[in-house]
Amino acid sequence: MKKGLIAAVLLASSGAAAQEVSTYTPGAMSEGVVYYLPKTQIELQVTLTKVTYTPGEFCQYADRYLRLTGISSQPEEHWEITNLQVNSVGIPDPDNAYAVKLKDKSVTSQVELTPEGIIKAINTTSPAEPALPDKKAQTTPKRIDPRSFMTEEILLAGSTAKMAELVAREIYNIRESKNNLTRGQADYMPKDGAALKLMLDNLSEQEQAMTEMFAGRTDRIEKTFTIRVTPEADTKEKVVFRFSKKLGMLKADDLSGEPCYVSMTNQETLPPADPKAKEKKKPEGIIYNIPGKALTTVFTADKRYFEGELPVTQFGTTECLVENLFNKKVNTRVIFNPNTGGIIKIDKD
Repeated sequence: MKKGLIAAVLLASSGAAAQEVSTYTPGAMSEGVVYYLPKTQIELQVTLTKVTYTPGEFCQYADRYLRLTGISSQPEEHWEITNLQVNSVGIPDPDNAYAVKLKDKSVTSQVELTPEGIIKAINTTSPAEPALPDKKAQTTPKRIDPRSFMTEEILLAGSTAKMAELVAREIYNIRESKNNLTRGQADYMPKDGAALKLMLDNLSEQEQAMTEMFAGRTDRIEKTFTIRVTPEADTKEKVVFRFSKKLGMLKADDLSGEPCYVSMTNQETLPPADPKAKEKKKPEGIIYNIPGKALTTVFTADKRYFEGELPVTQFGTTECLVENLFNKKVNTRVIFNPNTGGIIKIDKD
């Protein structure tokens, strides 16, 4: 076992037969496989929603005819933080690259790596990651013209006030028709449930379009931003981004918005390893991580979005699976967590 990618490339050939590596072809050498251990980054998935309010044509009559109070006559637009998820993710650590030399007596013939070269499994296949749900592209809902539902009497009304009165009356007629249909009291009842649903949907569409002429229309569009932070020992109130209700997501150094902070406290209680002792040891085998933990908090001045412990490899240690586990007498299978480099499962025949 040699640490460092350069050292791995310079290893002299031991005469062993070339081995296949499952996914990381550039990491394959004639005498073994090069793999990385991961280091941790804290990933924030921040979902913002842009809310746009457009006042209705009859907004000034909303209270008089429909008893809708607090209806604004001014257009308005603002941003909201609607969701914030925090996870720890692994990226290849160039300072922790190792070469697995495949000797004649070794049976570590199958080494599975991620596309980035992080070790995933030995002598087995790691479980397939669950498929992420398809995110459908957001489209602006089709806007229905309420005038397409207006009667001749409404369209020929001599004033805005009269038109508002007639539209309100039509809304009440639609509501009465819906009530009659659901109670089975309509003069012309549909023949089956599908026809009833279609009629109710059409009436609801008309009611909503006409009601928006009084209450106004609110449109919401979501955007998701990904931010990554490299953990450092006892990080306190580090500004990771800024948020403005008017402008939305802003960079950490843009003073136009309010800051969002992240704090991380190392929860590892083990004493740090002696680097000199590690050099003397020179273990032979598969190096893996034992990740530490960080108490992580993400918050603003008004709200705490996340608080919990996350695995952080930088706060942990490394250990070695000795070569004796991988000989022709024992078939050892190991599955690693590619985000932390720790062992998920180990068994043998």
